[in-house]
Amino acid sequence: MIFLAVGDIVGENGLDFLVRHLPSLKKLKKVDFVIANGENASGRGITPKQADEMLSCGVDVITLGNHAFSRREIAPYLDECGYILRPANMAPQSPGRGFGMFECGGKSVLVINLIGQCMMDFGPENAFLCADRILKENRADITFVDFHAQATSEKLAMGYYLDGRVSGVFGTHTHVKTDDARVNPRGTGYITDLGMSGPEYSVLGVKPEQSIAFFRGDLAPRFETAGGACALSGVIFDIDENTGLCLSCESINIR
Repeated sequence: MIFLAVGDIVGENGLDFLVRHLPSLKKLKKVDFVIANGENASGRGITPKQADEMLSCGVDVITLGNHAFSRREIAPYLDECGYILRPANMAPQSPGRGFGMFECGGKSVLVINLIGQCMMDFGPENAFLCADRILKENRADITFVDFHAQATSEKLAMGYYLDGRVSGVFGTHTHVKTDDARVNPRGTGYITDLGMSGPEYSVLGVKPEQSIAFFRGDLAPRFETAGGACALSGVIFDIDENTGLCLSCESINIR
């Protein structure tokens, strides 16, 4: 079975690019199931309308991260819609859910969303222990984990920690794609960061001049999403439907 994980969608132009290109990409690669991180669809956060657009164009599950609640109007939607997840190890009173069980081709698919602890200021529950708890309480044929984290070391550690226990682990949040898509020794597909889907000539999706001003120490205005050409970044996981383990990982970049 073919699963596609798409990196952080950044801004309206990044979302428009996804809407235009995802259907043809799914057809070309014979994709059965799509997971996409949507927490930056508004630059910071996501609206119900944007989530609906993502689901309508072929995304099966939306994951989020540290900007999950930056647009407060998403809170009721998180409770109502079962196809959007916020990190499971956020405060337990947070709206929504941190994992979900879905169906694909007669197989059960568990998707878990976690947030890292290094330099993130989120996640009152340890992400590793949270993963243990969810996996103990929920059995599925195929399981994927979106680990929304800053530190590459923390992401790598999670990849090895869950190796052989889940089908795939992919990192999000840093918006820069890493060149390490692979199958770990015990059969779990892995990449440290999927990258982003948004403005190609930008600093993590932000107008370069604004980011430069920030790092210079200037009094820069509120960050705005850059314009211009976009790219879609992600990884395709080929999963053995009998074992739930990963056969291969293919890094993709659509321009």
